[in-house]
Amino acid sequence: MSPDTLHYLLQGLNNTTWQSLVMIAIGLLLIFLAIKKEYEPLLLLPIGAGAILANLPLSPLVGEHGMLQVLYDMGVGNELFPLLIFIGIGAMTDFGPLLENPKMVLLGAAGQFGIFLTLLLALFLGFSHEQAASIGIIGAIDGPTSIYVSNKLAPELVAPITVAAYSYMSLVPIIMPPIMRAMTTQKERSIRMPYTSREISQRTRILFPIVVTVIVGILVPFATPLIGMLMLGNLMRESKVVERLVGASSNELANVVTLFLGLAIGSTMIGESFLNLQTLMILVLGLIAFCLDTVMGVSFGKLMNFFSGGKFNPLIGAAGISAFPMAARVVQREAQRENFDNFLLMHAMGANAAGQVASVVAGGVLLALMGAS
Repeated sequence: MSPDTLHYLLQGLNNTTWQSLVMIAIGLLLIFLAIKKEYEPLLLLPIGAGAILANLPLSPLVGEHGMLQVLYDMGVGNELFPLLIFIGIGAMTDFGPLLENPKMVLLGAAGQFGIFLTLLLALFLGFSHEQAASIGIIGAIDGPTSIYVSNKLAPELVAPITVAAYSYMSLVPIIMPPIMRAMTTQKERSIRMPYTSREISQRTRILFPIVVTVIVGILVPFATPLIGMLMLGNLMRESKVVERLVGASSNELANVVTLFLGLAIGSTMIGESFLNLQTLMILVLGLIAFCLDTVMGVSFGKLMNFFSGGKFNPLIGAAGISAFPMAARVVQREAQRENFDNFLLMHAMGANAAGQVASVVAGGVLLALMGAS
């Protein structure tokens, strides 16, 4: 071994801290969960890889001209990556079930209450207004929205907030069912709601993203970038004239941007700045926000059940969060636990699509309240 090689080896060992070793272990855990458990693998795997690469001693990938830092500055620092991902989400989202049953928009709104309740709790625990709002948005259960809002208000918290948002998205099938069962009776979970599909014209489907963009843009200007990109993707989908753009947005573009976004977020998980009490509090508050969203959604579902004379299954309220379409599938699974012939999926998809829009609006409201620029 040459003296230079030995010198660099010793220098690397000297720069290795226990925090960096813990973060490498966390990166390996994220990769394990992505591969073995298939928890949001498209993002958790590159986040885990980014965390490992960023915590290696003397890594040339981080720093002023390192590739990971360039990715962060290029796509996260200026909010480009979340907005591009929203184009892909819009191109993949079918708002038909929501258009067929517009009252589901109420459940989408109810599913965002956890955001604001958690904001108040974070303020009580001593976080600044901007940090509290950024923590609360974890309750949107929407990764791109969480990244966009937190980067605007509290960029120093982007890493733990992103990890929390995507981790809890992957845990929807585990976290939601116990809350849903605790809040509903067997009789309520067994309520059958026959789905009567009605034809939604292409004109209506085309007008929907345009009208939503204009209305939200006027009422909540800070939500315009998010809602605009989401509805642009959906407009391309429903126009039926740009199939190549729809395919590219929902496949190649979304996949490449997701890879870059994961690596960029993982690169911010530096041990010395990530491993602290504040990060632990953010993870706990994010979980509380998620649980409160589910509680409020099911509670509003029970209210709709009361006013319908016992004909509305309150489980559907849990789909009002933004984890599309996973939350709707969980509702369907829980309904079938009580009655295998019960088919709530399309009702739940309507509430879930409403939650996707509502989470974006909630993000814009938080930015407006905090006076973001």
